[in-house]
Amino acid sequence: MDSAVELFTKRGYAGTSLDEVAKRARLTKGALYHHFSGKQALFEAAFDSVENTFMRKLGEIVSAPGDPWDTAIAGLRAYVRVCLEPAYQRIVIHEAPVVMGWERWREAEEQFSYGLLRGTIEVLVTSGVLEQLPVETMSRLLFGALSAGASTIAGASDPRKASAEVERTIVRVVEGLRVRPDAPNTVPPEEKRSRARRR
Repeated sequence: MDSAVELFTKRGYAGTSLDEVAKRARLTKGALYHHFSGKQALFEAAFDSVENTFMRKLGEIVSAPGDPWDTAIAGLRAYVRVCLEPAYQRIVIHEAPVVMGWERWREAEEQFSYGLLRGTIEVLVTSGVLEQLPVETMSRLLFGALSAGASTIAGASDPRKASAEVERTIVRVVEGLRVRPDAPNTVPPEEKRSRARRR
């Protein structure tokens, strides 16, 4: 898997052959086919490996002890930095939507980055840090913004500059959803009634 990730990162899907992966991994091509049905199956496994690696690290950040807001913002900043990683850029952002197809790629993202984001938003809403807006809707909209930010970074002529701009902007967006102690109660009456029934 390390060999596949390395080659897909350097050469992309089209530029990588199973022969090269097998040779680098010191396997026969037959042994490779024993584990994977073909190059696309190997690519999807490489995609899963890259996503698991980075999402596990981000999960550790957002679930660390401490103030929920601080850990969430730390996780947000860390995700933007992940978008600078060559393997994540090439395999997850650039190649996967084409190789796996848009629908399959979005399903995979639901399992990885969206799931982590939604869990974090739910904690922030439950703890009263974010406005009491629908968690699913808020998560979807922020996920769309983060996905667009990742594409912006990956496609930029100066990824580090783009990363700084995306980070600054997305943090401001999330800060706009934060509950302020002196903010007036703007929860609509129908939402108040809905919450009362849920209690």
